[in-house]
Amino acid sequence: MSALSVTADAEKLQGLRRMKVVAVGALVLAAIIYVFAFLLERDGVGWAGYVRAAAEAGMVGALADWFAVTALFKRPLGLPIPHTAIIPTRKNAIGRNLGDFIGTNFLAEDVVRGRIRVLDVGLRVGGWISDYDNARRVSAEVAVGIKAGIGLLDDEQVRSAVEEFLRRRAEEFPVAEPAGNLLGQVVADKAHVPLIDLIAGSLHDWLRDNQTRVVDVVERQAPGWSPKWADDLVAQKVYREAVKFAQAVRDDKMHPLRTSIDEALLQLSNDLRFDADMQFRAEQAKIRMLDHPEVARTLQTTGTVAKEMLLRALDDPTSDLRVRIVDSLVSIGRSLVNNEQTRNRVNTWVEDAAVHVVKNNRDEITALITETVDRWDAEETSRKIEIQVGRDLQFIRLNGTLVGALAGLTIYTFSHAFLV
Repeated sequence: MSALSVTADAEKLQGLRRMKVVAVGALVLAAIIYVFAFLLERDGVGWAGYVRAAAEAGMVGALADWFAVTALFKRPLGLPIPHTAIIPTRKNAIGRNLGDFIGTNFLAEDVVRGRIRVLDVGLRVGGWISDYDNARRVSAEVAVGIKAGIGLLDDEQVRSAVEEFLRRRAEEFPVAEPAGNLLGQVVADKAHVPLIDLIAGSLHDWLRDNQTRVVDVVERQAPGWSPKWADDLVAQKVYREAVKFAQAVRDDKMHPLRTSIDEALLQLSNDLRFDADMQFRAEQAKIRMLDHPEVARTLQTTGTVAKEMLLRALDDPTSDLRVRIVDSLVSIGRSLVNNEQTRNRVNTWVEDAAVHVVKNNRDEITALITETVDRWDAEETSRKIEIQVGRDLQFIRLNGTLVGALAGLTIYTFSHAFLV
């Protein structure tokens, strides 16, 4: 029990005791008035009879209401009077009745729907979440939740799952036609020209810097019967022509080789898009590439890398992921505020969800109330309830004294006015 609860109970107990003193004081006062009025009436004072009748009825009313209030919590004077100590003796039945009452009157479908409809959850949530500060708070909580969920995942399981997913998607994805479309667009946009420039330039530079190696290769291809000086002459000629050819390809953007490369790429693009045999070969090449050990290792590490990147993004409030989450939340909030149709859909969903939970768990909720009350100690339960409501019940005793006195005075007056 919390300190606040203990303090509140202590204050209520003090108030209960004060009201008991007041109620008992009213009874004692009525008794004193009764005695004095009785003596005066016996001495012949005429008005004393009215006072005596009022005081007498007031005492009866006070005692009757004392009995009624006391009978709720314990047996008056400890006497085993039937139908007393109602709360201790019927605690379990009260718990069951309370559970049934709540289930019938508070957990009914129409009550739940009506209450949620009045709350207008969509508008309230939308108005709250459309504020950027609130959206950032929600984003932070979402990030914590996602991180907690990720933390429960085993790294090996993540790697295996990601690898299997990526490989399955790669195997199912037809690579030929998209590759053909991409290649055709690349050639049309001349996006491949810088690559050809790089290859042609690199080839020219390599030939220029490796004359001895090129000449040696050419000479080794010469027939054995040819003289050495002739082989060297031919090799030097071949080298010069190769350098000249590479330089021409590098410098001439309209070189026939470049045109031939463009035509070959366009033909490959068409074959990839329309030729069944080429498409089959492309798929086989894709499978062989996926089976390559290096590709398999790359797929295996993708899951770990993705997990680390996601965790870093979730930790950083300024990351693109967190910013996008905030912007999305604000956008959703504004849509709920400004779009009545969206708001109504959300409200309907919340109503349906709440009704579903209540309908499917009503018995558990009422059983919780019943079982909780069953576990309470009877005397302790009676004491706690008396502390909570006993002060108000003491007003019944006080009112019983006053009402009894008025009733007694009225009856006595009526009797002497009309019957005597």
